[in-house]
Amino acid sequence: MTGHIYRDVILEQHVRLFRGAMGAEFLFMDDNARPHSANIVDECLQSEDITRMDWPAYSPDLNPIEHVWDMLGRRIAARQPPPTCLPELRRALLDDWCNIPQDQIDNLILSMPRRFKASIASSGRHTPY
Repeated sequence: MTGHIYRDVILEQHVRLFRGAMGAEFLFMDDNARPHSANIVDECLQSEDITRMDWPAYSPDLNPIEHVWDMLGRRIAARQPPPTCLPELRRALLDDWCNIPQDQIDNLILSMPRRFKASIASSGRHTPY
């Protein structure tokens, strides 16, 4: 993914609209991935008056979605037989996404305060949770 694709697909098509629905209290959370920190992305967020959450440089694992992607990846990798073409992969991703238990996602979200406290205590470095 590039900064241009991130801006055009994620920010313009989703985040901007979601921010409009949420109103002035909206706070955008991404991480320090290279496409997220591109100048073109910063300019887009400023032009849309979208406030970005400060994010520690060494803590990409704070975002709960990263753990959901990991769960999904493990489920796909465990499939026997594995998907062999894009349509099969798409079906497998959709099936496995729908089968991630909601309580696991809820637990990730509820763990956010603990994760942030651990990150602050470690000055943004690795946390052993």
